[in-house]
Amino acid sequence: MTSEVNSQTPPSTNEHSSTRRWLTVLLRSMHIVTTAIVLGGVFFGAKHGEIYIAIWAAILSGFLMLFADIYKSPRILVQGSGLFSLLKLAFLGTGFFMLPGHRFYWYMGATIIASVGSHMPGAVRHFDLLEWLKNRRGQCA
Repeated sequence: MTSEVNSQTPPSTNEHSSTRRWLTVLLRSMHIVTTAIVLGGVFFGAKHGEIYIAIWAAILSGFLMLFADIYKSPRILVQGSGLFSLLKLAFLGTGFFMLPGHRFYWYMGATIIASVGSHMPGAVRHFDLLEWLKNRRGQCA
């Protein structure tokens, strides 16, 4: 009887938070594995068709993680971690669209940016560019 009552009650905030955290961990793991396959494939000269699934899995997992961050707080796009994500996308776009002959180096740079962005100190990760500009403008007046 107790289990029936528990199964009918809505999950607590902690349960939602735990589920969301596990989904984020799984997405991040999928992204790391698939980007490793893509980077290695580019390094070893794999044809597009040979790493096609990994490419799309990396794109999908990356955008889902970015979307989840933006959904949680759109302000992320002007904070350190979001700015690093946008810089990473710029490197990936440059390697894919503008300089495909140097794709490996641009992708390697994007990987380094992502790693630094994920592991930099919290003060830098949560640095808010708009707040900094606003404070700076106030000091100049």
